[in-house]
Amino acid sequence: MDLGTIVGVIAGGLMIIMAILTSGGNPLSFVDIPSFFMVLGGSFSAMLVANPMSRMLGLMKFLKNAINMPNYEEERIISSLVNFSEKARREGLLALEDDLEEVEEEFMRKGIQLVVDGTDPEIIKSILYNDLNQIQERHQIGIKLFDDWGKIAPAFGMIGTLAGLISMLANIEDKSAIGPGMSLALVTTMYGAIFANLVLIPIRSKLEDRDKMETLVKEIIIEGILSIQSGDNPRILETKLISFLPPNRREAVLAEAARE
Repeated sequence: MDLGTIVGVIAGGLMIIMAILTSGGNPLSFVDIPSFFMVLGGSFSAMLVANPMSRMLGLMKFLKNAINMPNYEEERIISSLVNFSEKARREGLLALEDDLEEVEEEFMRKGIQLVVDGTDPEIIKSILYNDLNQIQERHQIGIKLFDDWGKIAPAFGMIGTLAGLISMLANIEDKSAIGPGMSLALVTTMYGAIFANLVLIPIRSKLEDRDKMETLVKEIIIEGILSIQSGDNPRILETKLISFLPPNRREAVLAEAARE
């Protein structure tokens, strides 16, 4: 689990409360249930208009992707690809079929199977990149969902504020109600800004990060599969695949290879 998502939201909320307290305000005066429902319920309803019902009902799936920290084990994947390359050079490509059941990564298993079946390299590349594009398109659905929601929520904050101002102006004769009424009206704008900037936009960024991580792994696998099919030297393949990783992680790949 990526605790940063949860800790960040909680810490952000505490910082806002602390800022209110240090400025001499009362946090309870910022609590307004109608404003909360205006922002959360109103923006969610707008998202229902903009998206299929099935997509909005699957919202928890996207939240789960943001909260959970995937471990793609790039070091192990690179090591496995190098081992496949070594075996292919020793025993031939058909020998790789014996180890297919041990491959946990479905994308890699599919690529190795295509190599064993003698598929043309360009066709292998086309199939694997098509799969990768489909994965990225599915990721973009969640990213766009939270991006749109992050734009809509502040707008509903403004709608709530306008509704509050209209109600206040309807009773303009009561001078004593102007100050509290104005304060309450502005709370809705605050809710919209907090919800968008503390929750929705950061989750969108987190989903973008997850997309980049999985794309990197899939590109490593594609490069490895194509190199195995073309008969590249295993050491050259290892060097090529390690270059996909940041310098501080390259030693881990060499250590994984040494253990095997």
